[in-house]
Amino acid sequence: MKKFNVGIIGATGMVGQRFATLLAEHPWFNVTLLAASPRSRGKTYREALGPRWSMTQPLPEKLASLVLYDATADIAEITRQVDFVFCAVDMPKAEIRALEEAYAKAECPVISNNSAHRFTPDVPMIVPELNADHSGIIPAQRARLGTKRGFVAVKSNCSLQSYVPALFPLHAGYGVQDVLVCTYQAISGAGKTFATWPEMVDNVIPFIGGEEEKSEQEPLKIWGSIVGDEIVPAAAPRFTAQCIRVPASDGHLAAVFVRFKNKPTREQILAHWAAFSGIPQAAGLPSAPKQFLHYFAEDNLPQTRLQRDLEGGMAVSVGRLREDSQYDYKFVCLSHNTLRGAAGGAVLMAELLAYQGYLDQ
Repeated sequence: MKKFNVGIIGATGMVGQRFATLLAEHPWFNVTLLAASPRSRGKTYREALGPRWSMTQPLPEKLASLVLYDATADIAEITRQVDFVFCAVDMPKAEIRALEEAYAKAECPVISNNSAHRFTPDVPMIVPELNADHSGIIPAQRARLGTKRGFVAVKSNCSLQSYVPALFPLHAGYGVQDVLVCTYQAISGAGKTFATWPEMVDNVIPFIGGEEEKSEQEPLKIWGSIVGDEIVPAAAPRFTAQCIRVPASDGHLAAVFVRFKNKPTREQILAHWAAFSGIPQAAGLPSAPKQFLHYFAEDNLPQTRLQRDLEGGMAVSVGRLREDSQYDYKFVCLSHNTLRGAAGGAVLMAELLAYQGYLDQ
């Protein structure tokens, strides 16, 4: 695989920092440029961050001295220097949509962690093991944008990465009909640490703005199909969700209740989970977990602190599968929200798109 020069747009935020740690030594992607808001322009990455570095790993030295660009004002210069960009900006959604399309129209592909384009019909929202074929919509998007190379691709909501992968391999054979999910989401999903959000210590907040709508609607786009020039969301399964903020630093846990058209046995479910893999595993993509879904038989697993970093934070942990008195089955799932759920999922998506040839000149 050729080496790509890449930029991180929104490099000073929490997801941008996570991108920095994941890409500093990446075998395919070489970070040559960082951009953020106008107030960071002209500062080194270390200067712009100041005391705001939130990762447990140290700031990568090879990136610390890079001088930041203005993500909005310097688009022409940024796109001249890189092959594509990762985007994780904190702006109003309409401004994000305009910004990402401006990069794309400058013939610079955008791998986005943002939610602004998730329901744009010709923008693929890819979980690489689940719907890698949705990259096939990119030619239609390029035709709309008038580009030869530029496009926008997005990753899905971070909490979906825990439970949708466990449901996906069961749908074809058994028909997932109804899903009730309660998610217990870490504070890093809000871009916070306990130092910056002391109100979360010894506290639970039963509301996360916009999260329940995303949890109920985004899976249907992932399950959807390309029809003409757009991705048409699936009509089923039906999802209902309740999303709760809990005092964990990282890791989103989900309690899932599921009803099937044709109820499988417990042994069949476990067999599907054990065997499930996708293009990332077959192709040996650098960020792909070797085993995507890990099932834990112990009653008290998975636990957020113990399993969130499984396979570099890119695997999904599942446990407590049992029959339910109202639904067919219930179980719990766990994923690392800033790794598999955010920056890591976006890096894996970029690896997939590079493997498929969409990032070539």
